[in-house]
Amino acid sequence: MSLESEVDLPGEAVLPGVLSEELHAELVLFRRDLHMHPELGNQEFRTTAVIKERLERAGLKPRVLAVGTGLVCDIGEWDGGRPMLALRADIDGLPIPDMKTECAYRSTVPDRAHACGHDVHTAVVLGAGLVLAELEKKGLLPRPVRLIFQPAEEVLPGGAADAIDCGVLEGVGKMLAVHCDPRVDAGRIGLRTGAITSACDRLEIALDGPGGHTARPHLTTDLVTAAARVVTDVPAIVGRRVDTRAGLAVTWGRIESGHAPNVIPQHAELSGTVRCLDIDAWRQAPDIVVAAIDEVANLHGAKSEINYVRGVPPVVNDADVTELIREAMTTRRGTDSVESTEQSLGGEDFSWYLQHVPGAMARLGVRTPGERTVRDLHQGDFDADESAITVGVELFTAAALLDAAQ
Repeated sequence: MSLESEVDLPGEAVLPGVLSEELHAELVLFRRDLHMHPELGNQEFRTTAVIKERLERAGLKPRVLAVGTGLVCDIGEWDGGRPMLALRADIDGLPIPDMKTECAYRSTVPDRAHACGHDVHTAVVLGAGLVLAELEKKGLLPRPVRLIFQPAEEVLPGGAADAIDCGVLEGVGKMLAVHCDPRVDAGRIGLRTGAITSACDRLEIALDGPGGHTARPHLTTDLVTAAARVVTDVPAIVGRRVDTRAGLAVTWGRIESGHAPNVIPQHAELSGTVRCLDIDAWRQAPDIVVAAIDEVANLHGAKSEINYVRGVPPVVNDADVTELIREAMTTRRGTDSVESTEQSLGGEDFSWYLQHVPGAMARLGVRTPGERTVRDLHQGDFDADESAITVGVELFTAAALLDAAQ
């Protein structure tokens, strides 16, 4: 592997850790291989194996997590002193078809796609690890750095909780992550201090009644109407029971009931998500949402069974770690390479790590500059400008070196 040892920084010290063209090309191919072979959460056996093989080829000693997928790998040896910086990537794909029909590296697995950019995240952390390993061999890495390749980010409540149980935070003092953002141009990152994502929970409801004939709704529970009122009334009720600035929102994704136009059904099912911008309101959300559902169902004579699945809290970026990312990015790419970003209503299980250690997530720009079409996340046509891989690698290597020097 060829490694460029330095980058010119006008008026400042030279900072090593720039990605060579050779390694960039290898990481692009690595990312495309992952893109062609997406695996769902807790099933990432091939993905884990190829990451492990590449790290071992670099002379490192990755350890597969006890859950069977995902890895942790240290660059250098931690002596029990000052805690390490950790770089995290998520490695799972999504259960949706890849719709990029003209793409040479589109998914080869039916109804599976890397439509959230986890293949890019993985290539970035792998590349950072390879560059830092070379620096460590040359005595240019003052402190060890930990790589975390986490499974099952898309599976609530997220594979981060399992990774924590496997001990990945032992010896870690702070964490960094990036997430692809198709609204930000490649070569730039979006950054925000404080909450950068929202909390996200899952809601599943079953409504039951005696059923009957549509000619006599007054003699039974009109279950379809009851379900419809839950759909419309519950979000409105919930929105009035917390401070509106908390952004607590119930949104439905599925409603199903009945089989015939003249039969009032005995059973209805609804499912959706609960999202919240504020962590304190998120802690109250289950009680508030469940109470609202029960009230509406009881008003219409329906029996309700509610499965409230706790998801993830918001990712809250630590101010000092956010500043470390900003300094690293401006050192590599200049002050214009960082833009402010809004808080997203998407959920991210990186938040579980930040319940234990300070950390921050940046939005990695993956839109080709000048491109008008925005390929959104979790859509079958999502793709990324692969120059973002170099940006992410150099961001992480700069952050590791700057953190060690502080």
